[in-house]
Amino acid sequence: MRIVVVGGVAGGMSAAARLRRLQEGAEIIVLEAGPEVSFANCGLPYFVSGEITDPGALLVQTPASLKASLNLDVRVNSAVTALDPAARTVRVNGPDADYELTYDVLVLSPGAEAFRPDVPGIDSPRVTTLRTVSDAHALHDAAAGASSAVVIGAGFIGLEAAEALAMRGVKTTVVEFADHVLPPLDTESAYYVAQELAELGMDVRTSTAVTAIEEPGAGGPADVVLSDGSRVKADVVVLAAGVRPRTSIWEDAGVECERGAIVVDEHGRTNLEGVWAVGDAVVSTDLVTGARRPVALAGPANRAGRLVADAISGNLSHPIPAAAGTAIVRVGKLTAAMTGANERALEGIAHHTISLHPADHAGYFPGATQMHMRLHFAEDGKVLGAQIVGRGGVDKRIDVLATAIKAGMTVADLIDLDLAYSPPYGSAKDPVNMAGMMASNVLDRTMDVWHTADLARLRQTHLILDVRSRAEYEGEGHIDGALNIPHLEIRDRMDEVRASAAGRPIAVHCKSGMRSYLAHRQLVQAGNTCVNHSGGMITMLAELGDSADGVVK
Repeated sequence: MRIVVVGGVAGGMSAAARLRRLQEGAEIIVLEAGPEVSFANCGLPYFVSGEITDPGALLVQTPASLKASLNLDVRVNSAVTALDPAARTVRVNGPDADYELTYDVLVLSPGAEAFRPDVPGIDSPRVTTLRTVSDAHALHDAAAGASSAVVIGAGFIGLEAAEALAMRGVKTTVVEFADHVLPPLDTESAYYVAQELAELGMDVRTSTAVTAIEEPGAGGPADVVLSDGSRVKADVVVLAAGVRPRTSIWEDAGVECERGAIVVDEHGRTNLEGVWAVGDAVVSTDLVTGARRPVALAGPANRAGRLVADAISGNLSHPIPAAAGTAIVRVGKLTAAMTGANERALEGIAHHTISLHPADHAGYFPGATQMHMRLHFAEDGKVLGAQIVGRGGVDKRIDVLATAIKAGMTVADLIDLDLAYSPPYGSAKDPVNMAGMMASNVLDRTMDVWHTADLARLRQTHLILDVRSRAEYEGEGHIDGALNIPHLEIRDRMDEVRASAAGRPIAVHCKSGMRSYLAHRQLVQAGNTCVNHSGGMITMLAELGDSADGVVK
């Protein structure tokens, strides 16, 4: 049997390698359009930054090593230009000539390509992407002679590229069409990332598009023209405005596609006999919301490649799992991570959201730093999504929460997780346990919460009570008109609170939400109607962003 795999790297090579382990007698041919069939594409930004110094480290496997270890016939610089499903042939544009290749089984792993906006100058030679080893080499070399750069797009790849350029001493401007960086994050989580970008010296322009790239008449940097009319000088322009599936050839041949991505069943089969597909170009089902879209992540592609190989070999016991979209990125000294659904994906779905700001390990042990966590959960307590930004401990917690989502766990289950504890690594009540406790309090009405989006309304109907210290109230800003009574004084000044409320409910807050929770419990048990701000002033300032000056005095 001849199995032809189109496309290498994550999905294609995982399928090919697993197929060989299961079918020693099969002829397996891998066709890769580029010069490298198996490379560490997630490591490319760190070569550009200079952290990875050996370019050979980016090459995971070569055609020769794959031939020796797995007896795979790997053909690089071999682009498939046409598919004839009736004849079961593909047309290949090889390095020496065009030829036709028959197959018994065809596995498509064409991946995705960088989205190129239709703006004048986008084809300038100084515009590059960061998707291949050659891209990384070109950007690495260009950074050596550049003093300024513009990165178009503030998603994961865009921020990794921007960080790499900043580490090389290149003055970098990041332009993002959405209203905040890392659009998959909620506004609050993205705020901390934007602050770190500013600390790195970057100029971040959100809610902005590039409208033209104009080359100078007599050398020097180009002018990158923005939608607000401003211009930014750039010796290098990195295009990271998203990707789209590379599927036109297959769609023309009759492969069913949905919004440009290949439709497959739960085992990776397309609508064409003997044709399977995997990776960034394939429609995936969201684990939480059920939304259908491509998921351009290496982990899901690798796992799906293995499962497609199993299915081709007759093992249909394990369908390709829905994706939770777990992702993580380093930005300067911060780590930002997410799993499951974000606020935007949950629009129209009943849910609760809490924010908390625990330390990454025991506060009394030196070096503890603050994390910023958001947790989304359903009315029945099921964990729907989480985001964490911080300087330490982020990867550990996001992986626990990703596992919780996969297992269908509730916030009550998070309380019961028996997680590793030692002062240098965590707390006896781990931040994940704490998130479960806080969320359970919301579900059983031990704590009713309010959010920053409610502030304008609550100022008309509630007493806003700030229970931070007087020094925090005066020195760190406060909501105009809020009553300040430190939380340790609430019991003794309860009559004053009642008089100030004058029959109104009370909206209480502190810096992070913990002291105000303690005050909330006292106020409720004293007969008051009270809601506590989830995340406190830290969250409030992050969600308000530039508009905070009009609210916080």
